[in-house]
Amino acid sequence: MTYPWKDHAGRISPLKLAVFIALFVPALWVAVAFSAGWLGSRPLNEAIHQLGLWTIRLIFLALAVTPLRHVLQWSRLLTVRRMVGVAAFAYAIGHLSLYAADQAFDVAKIATEIAVRIYLTLGFAAVIGLAALAATSTDGMIRRLGARHWQRLHRLVYAIALLAVVHYCMQSKLDLWEPTIMAGLYAWLILYRAVGRPVGARTRLSLAGVAVLGVAVATLTASGEAAYFWIAYGADPMMVVAANWSLDTGIRPAVVVLALTEAVALAGALRRLATPRAETRPRFA
Repeated sequence: MTYPWKDHAGRISPLKLAVFIALFVPALWVAVAFSAGWLGSRPLNEAIHQLGLWTIRLIFLALAVTPLRHVLQWSRLLTVRRMVGVAAFAYAIGHLSLYAADQAFDVAKIATEIAVRIYLTLGFAAVIGLAALAATSTDGMIRRLGARHWQRLHRLVYAIALLAVVHYCMQSKLDLWEPTIMAGLYAWLILYRAVGRPVGARTRLSLAGVAVLGVAVATLTASGEAAYFWIAYGADPMMVVAANWSLDTGIRPAVVVLALTEAVALAGALRRLATPRAETRPRFA
């Protein structure tokens, strides 16, 4: 039997063990907070929200493994990507199960709500997609499908992430602070893949490129937020953009996106400084 915290040689991997334990922490916190009455006047609704939020966060963490592996030059990160992805599916099932409990497990009502409410339709589609990826995440399924077909199937995670973000934005209605951050980070993940791996090449962004991409995505996030408030409320777009770089209205999503993406570039730079370069050996004719 293969345990998730062991490597292929059967030895305990400190990284995999730490990630495995960490993946239980959010669910444990929600369970404790629910039992202790810390989730407000509608605890079940808040528990549903928290598990759904962690589903999206874990999807994003799984998607971030490859960029972080490149930037941090840490190939072992790949060993935890499957674990994080499966955990995202588990949280999605928990999210859906609590929603069903909130509806008194009335299957007809749940099906009707999913069919008529577009944000629920999108969320349910994302759960189905995660189920397909989780079911085919084993080494045996990779061999059955073939590496090429398996990779094509698992690229659907980007579409699933988009569905999850749209679901979150529509469900949040007026409170779009974190959904906007998620949208900005999604743009970074997509653009990193698009810019860092152009068709016909297997190049990687330099650290300077990662830093520039972070600035571009933060600007895009601010512009998207401004466009939303302009369309929805008629607010002056320039005032909304300016508010992103002022603390008068609190820390805005674009600033958070900028901080997170630039932190990745900084971590990559520190990693290179901490890693001694291989000595150049003299060449002999």
